Amino acid sequence: MTDLATRVAPPHAPLLRRAAPALLGYAAVRALGLAVLAVWSAARGKSAFTLLTARWDSLWYTRVAELGYGYEVRLPNGDVHSNLAFFPLLPWLERLLHALTPLSYAGAGFVVSLVASLAAAAGIFAVADRVYGPRTGVCAVLLWAVLPVGIVQSMAYSESLFTALAAWSLYAVLTGRWVGAGVLAALAGLTRPVGVAVVAAVWVAGVVSFGRERGAQHTPGAHYDEHAPAPAPGASGTPYAPGRRRALGMLLAPLGAAGYVLWVGHRTGGGPLGYLDVQAGWRNGFDGGYAFARFVADKFTSFPSALAGLGLVAGVALLIWLYVSGVRARQPVELLVYTGVVLVLALCASSYFGSKPRLLMPAFPLLLPLARALARPRVPRSALLTAGLAVAAAVYGAFWLNGSGPP
Repeated sequence: MTDLATRVAPPHAPLLRRAAPALLGYAAVRALGLAVLAVWSAARGKSAFTLLTARWDSLWYTRVAELGYGYEVRLPNGDVHSNLAFFPLLPWLERLLHALTPLSYAGAGFVVSLVASLAAAAGIFAVADRVYGPRTGVCAVLLWAVLPVGIVQSMAYSESLFTALAAWSLYAVLTGRWVGAGVLAALAGLTRPVGVAVVAAVWVAGVVSFGRERGAQHTPGAHYDEHAPAPAPGASGTPYAPGRRRALGMLLAPLGAAGYVLWVGHRTGGGPLGYLDVQAGWRNGFDGGYAFARFVADKFTSFPSALAGLGLVAGVALLIWLYVSGVRARQPVELLVYTGVVLVLALCASSYFGSKPRLLMPAFPLLLPLARALARPRVPRSALLTAGLAVAAAVYGAFWLNGSGPP
């Protein structure tokens, strides 16, 4: 598949043409997952569409889209679940699509997620292609598609929308499009709390770019050209950019997240930290990983559960190894910052453990070392491995959603 991509799409072909094999492969994987889910759900007397659009967080998003903010549930233990915990961009898009089409709010959420998942796949390809070339780009997209919890990409959740905005914002930074990067970062900040990871990536990359510019200006014989093109594919680092556009992009980046958090604080009367009080009602917070460590430690209290504990330890070790591999491979600083913040927020939050796999889904740069390795073997071997993972992910996704499912 990747050799075909190289033959069909020369280096200077338009980005979407180069991304076509990746998008076709991604669509095939997601179609397989949805087909298996439909068959599995029908056999159990359930509706696959309901599982994808009208359970768990999907219901909270559609309620915001239909009725706005202000709804909350008070539990017997005193916890308060408020819909203010859910950022507004996905509900806004659901409301807009519902107004323009005959789709229900749930149907609109499903369509938004499908379109956003394709946009996310294209963005992941664009980033990987920029850093390592098109073969790695195709493999990165396919690996993201076959994640065990990949079915979430087709649910009326905000993961696909956020990943699309984050990936394209990072690509904009990599190519020196600072204003676009700032706008996309602001939109990511209106999608999920982890939007701060995109903001951090834009800001750190901007500071690094400024430092390089200053260094070039003070180095004898060095020449700085603010209109210099971005690095070629395979090069690492952040390209130089006109200072005003860079500064504007950095100013725009935090507006989405900061605006919503401050609005929630004003609405609840909790001030700038009012959003943290809303999250506390859901028993979400940041404890440096204490709750997660205790959860893992509890698994070792008996033999059967100790196997699960070993699996969790191995999974965390794998995540750390992939991140360190990215550092050793000298991934661009914006990717490292973004991935690092996503990892810290996912692993060190006190939220329900079952949500952590999907919270890690936007950390797609972790897949780049694996994608580079997958791009090396011959095409039949890579295709066979990818097909096997796709089948496994489809079966697991159907089993998962027909059981406990994502929280």
